[in-house]
Parts: sequence; structure tokens; C-alpha cells
Amino acid sequence: MNFTGKVVLVTGASRGIGAAIARAFAQEGALVVVNFLQNTAAADAVVAQCKAAGGDAFAVQADVTKEPGVTRLVEAALMEAGKIDVLVNNAFAPYSFDPEKRALFWELAWSDYQRQMDGALGSTFNMCKALLPHFRQRGQGCIVNMASDLVHRPSVAYHDYTTAKAALIGFSRNLATELGPLGIRVNCVAPGLVCPTQASIDTREEVKDMIAAQTPLRRIATPQDVAGPVLFLASDWSRFMTGQTLLVDGGLVMN
Repeated sequence: MNFTGKVVLVTGASRGIGAAIARAFAQEGALVVVNFLQNTAAADAVVAQCKAAGGDAFAVQADVTKEPGVTRLVEAALMEAGKIDVLVNNAFAPYSFDPEKRALFWELAWSDYQRQMDGALGSTFNMCKALLPHFRQRGQGCIVNMASDLVHRPSVAYHDYTTAKAALIGFSRNLATELGPLGIRVNCVAPGLVCPTQASIDTREEVKDMIAAQTPLRRIATPQDVAGPVLFLASDWSRFMTGQTLLVDGGLVMN
């Protein structure tokens, strides 16, 4: 895939899956806008890695759950890059995948759900809303939203996180239906457990081994495994795909 001349904005791109996605786009020649929340050093490191990979990049700090921050992010990206071709909504509220310490339903408050909704769905809503005028003006655009295979198989009941990701998939399908006639595609990538990431740092090795044993490809995904499908959905190779969710979990869930 060749993304030379393309501008890609990745939210939550200073670490983990977001950083891997940013580096992968840069390796294919893209100019990457690396959004981050607070870790400037980590974001600068990803920018350097993107440049070393053969592309270009710059970092923009913004809290994408807040409308003013998103407005500043989009304005800064357009001012620096002149356009945006691809939006990857990767940012979400911090979460720890630890089956032993997860909150059970009766221990959760609605505020726990709301926090995850704001992180996964709210940030995506804000970004899509802010970028839509630009996409409509150009008559083209590509949006890739990061979901989870837990929506399809809640092997561990992470209630608040999974509910937010399910809402994100529903949002994405509605958006794809509405924006398709305008030349804008919207798809999702739904990984399983991914290591190493900040979210999986507390996942015990025996849990990873159990998931790997149930997975046809017999291992846990790396961030790099997730990046490839994102690039596919952002490329012309998938130009007739919209409203779809690609499961990237080694076959743990099969549709």
C-alpha cells in the first residue's frame, strides 16, 4: 500500500496500538498527525520513529473527549498539513484488562459506563463532527474506528468498556449509511487482547496463555498485527467497503 501524499490523523497515537498505526502509515509514505493527551516525550518519540520509517509526522496535543480540544486539533492539523485524508479514532478512556480485578455489574455505577462512552464514542463523535465539513468539501474521506472483539464475544464481562465499544460500532454503521453518498467511508477494526499495551499490562500470563490456547493462530496479537487491517481499510484496496467491522483476533471470533 502506498500512502505517499496522504495525511492521516491518529488519535491516542503516543503509545500502544495508536503508535503502531502511526508508524505503519509513515512506513507507507504518509504524513501522520500524532494526537496525544499529555505525554509529550512519548509523542515526540513516535514522530521521530515515523520520520525514521520513511514518512513524516508532527504531534498535536488535545483531549479529544472535549470539543474545544478537538477544534484546536483539527485546525492545527489542517494548518500544518493542508488537508486530512484519513481519520483513525483510536483514543479511549484508560482501562485495565484484569479479569481478577474487574468490577462486577453490581459494583458499577452509571458514571463508569459514561466514562468509557465519553472515551470511545464521545471522542469519535467529536472528531467526526469536526472533520466532516472538510471531508464534505473535498467529497472524500476515510474514517476507521477502533472497536473490540469483546462486542461479539464477551469472554470476560468488561461491562462498561464493551458497552461503549458496542455503541461505537452502532454509531459507525449509521455514519457509514449517511456519509456513503458523500464519498466518505466509515469502518471499524475490532482487535482482541493486544500485548504489549498499557491496557494489557496487568493481564496475567496465565490469562494470556488461556486466550492464546483458544485462538486458532495460537498467540496474542501485537500492536503491529492491528495496524495492517487499519491501513487496508484506509486504502483504495477497500474502496468498496463501508459500515464493516474487521475482527483482528487470530480467529477467536469468526463471523
